[in-house]
Amino acid sequence: MSSCPYDDSRIHAALEEITGPQGILTAAEDLESYVRDQRGKYHGRACAVVFPRSTEEVSRIVRFCSNEGIGMVPQGGNTGLVGGSVPDESGREIILSLKRMNRIRAMDSENFTLTVEAGCILQDIQNAAAEADRLFPLSLGAEGTCQIGGNLSTNAGGVQVLRYGNARDLVLGLEVVLADGRIWNGLRGLRKDNTGYDLKQLFLGAEGTLGIITAAVLKLYARPREIVTALATVPDPDSAVSLLSRLRTASGESVTSFELMPARGIEFACRHIEGCRNPLDAPSPWYVLLELFGGREGSDLSETLQEAFGACLEEGLVQDAVLAQNESQRRELWRLREGLVEAQKHEGASIKHDVSVPVSEVPAFLAEATKIVTDLVEGARPVPFGHLGDGNIHFNISQPEGMDPRAFLARWDEVNRHVHDVVARLGGSISAEHGIGQLKREENMRFKSEVEIDLMRSLKYALDPEDLMNPGKLV
Repeated sequence: MSSCPYDDSRIHAALEEITGPQGILTAAEDLESYVRDQRGKYHGRACAVVFPRSTEEVSRIVRFCSNEGIGMVPQGGNTGLVGGSVPDESGREIILSLKRMNRIRAMDSENFTLTVEAGCILQDIQNAAAEADRLFPLSLGAEGTCQIGGNLSTNAGGVQVLRYGNARDLVLGLEVVLADGRIWNGLRGLRKDNTGYDLKQLFLGAEGTLGIITAAVLKLYARPREIVTALATVPDPDSAVSLLSRLRTASGESVTSFELMPARGIEFACRHIEGCRNPLDAPSPWYVLLELFGGREGSDLSETLQEAFGACLEEGLVQDAVLAQNESQRRELWRLREGLVEAQKHEGASIKHDVSVPVSEVPAFLAEATKIVTDLVEGARPVPFGHLGDGNIHFNISQPEGMDPRAFLARWDEVNRHVHDVVARLGGSISAEHGIGQLKREENMRFKSEVEIDLMRSLKYALDPEDLMNPGKLV
């Protein structure tokens, strides 16, 4: 039975009047997939899940909940990794799902913009851009199910941040429903607008705590005519950083992705994931998967890359390399990177980190964090991988072989604290692309200055004084 603090039937009837009978779920069994996160770490309760079809319906729902004092948890594809889209256990909150708001409102290929609603699946947006001979570069593992509203609310990153930036860098305008139900229409496709505060930036990365993003004007780019993909082995992370610098200079900033992977991760992927194969015979402690985009077919990007590899081989920065010769081989190389993530669950429990440091400090971070973790937990198996090009490392640790998974996961907070201390000493961030949500809220306060905390709380109070917008998250 729901523990909504008001008459459930009255609340449900009022919400159904707004959304229609197909726009609300109230039975516990129907709510189950919406009240837990995909990792199984958080499991809440909700008074209802509502599915508005328009910005006006979102506004009416928010206005009603504001008047009733009901907390609202906006939810996209529920693919987040920090519990940001999961309600608390009180049953006194509703989940506001944007999945029915999935229209592409406008394509302006001459302005290189696409206007979309928050419930659009990321992959559908990529496809719509491609049909117009354009590129929307945000790309991540969950792109087949995640929604753009969630991507923008968490400032998602992905594999092409090095060249195109995070989600916040790909937005020109927003439409947002505020905590009192008012609609701010900032859907402007302008690259220059110097008329005051850049209000959209308040809501990008705010995880739904200041307002609900209902639509966005996204930046598009020219579709690449040439894609060059390669897998290289390097002796150590220092060599990988030097290789990245060389390639950025040699290619005129054509490097789009630069992913660092350890030998253990490659071994896990080839052991557990169908379709994963290491094309390089000689073993190596570190691998780099890299990709370059070119503006015209038949350009010299492939030749540029091979020449750079040749020089780096002579200097010992690169040990071996293979270039994809066709799209099938390209997909095989990326399957290794994707399989590395998937394979870790087959090796038992894993303590995870999503951190960033300056690119030049990545080798120092890896060395320090690995030593600390292996000293703390005998037999721990670090699997650090990620977007070396922008300094974002997913420092995951697989449990020691034979250890009880629950005993290992009980060390989560202790291990996190030590790893995050290393990150802080190197001038980094404890959340590079996953957000704060519930998982890192207290830890975030440990590293923010008093001034930053005060500013964040002031913004929250100014825009959501009753704390009804995704309460208990971020701040």
